[in-house]
Amino acid sequence: MGCLISQLAAKFAFFPPSPATYELKRRDDGGFAAVSAGPPPSTPIPYGEDGSSLDVLYLDTKRGNKIAAFYLKNPYARLTLLYSHGNAADLGQLYDLFVQLKANLRVNLMGYDYSGYGASTGKPSELNTYSDIEAVYECLQTEYGVSQEDLILYGQSVGSGPTLHLAAQLPRLRGVVLHSAILSGLRVLCHVKCTLCFDIYKNVNKIRKVKCPVLVIHGTEDDVVNWFHGNGLWKMARDPYEPLWIKGGGHCNLELYPDYIRHLC
Repeated sequence: MGCLISQLAAKFAFFPPSPATYELKRRDDGGFAAVSAGPPPSTPIPYGEDGSSLDVLYLDTKRGNKIAAFYLKNPYARLTLLYSHGNAADLGQLYDLFVQLKANLRVNLMGYDYSGYGASTGKPSELNTYSDIEAVYECLQTEYGVSQEDLILYGQSVGSGPTLHLAAQLPRLRGVVLHSAILSGLRVLCHVKCTLCFDIYKNVNKIRKVKCPVLVIHGTEDDVVNWFHGNGLWKMARDPYEPLWIKGGGHCNLELYPDYIRHLC
């Protein structure tokens, strides 16, 4: 029974865009470039920007997958944002948002696709997302010299799972942002009050281990992940920052509200 419920929860958690909205192409110098998917001619990413502001990466994980990642550089940045996206998006769809966040927040931004999403290999699973974010964090350390003290982890929806998995292990993070986050996978499906062994993304337990400031953003009319998930995480955080409850906001439209960027800044 537990296995069946766990599989059901996982099915609700992962919806990779199919087909992917972008592809990776090998460049003459051995690196990678990203282009929008679809009929030729493909549109290069970034479009209308200096290509030197974007690094396209293809990283190995400890579980044997290769994951695609975009690193957007801001010459005025002191901090870096590591963005873990929601369940029905990939890097091609998120690139415009990344550009806005990079500019408005004056940060460097690293976004990545989970195993089985976009150009990343493998299949989506809870354990794979954990190894995915660990590989990205290792890259930020080794390739870009990013320290914990200068890193903000950002998790949207199901991305709150890998975000809190990593945050619970890093005691000196600058901060964590939880956007439409979940208490746990099963709690999205049914209102269980205890944590069962076969649940996935047990954020309700991990939030207590996070030592840095935690900002929670949630829409009051979210019909996918009810507002009580965000409120619960905020109440359990050891160092809660002033939350942002977006009145009338749903699950996938919070970026459209002026308060979103204002509060993040």
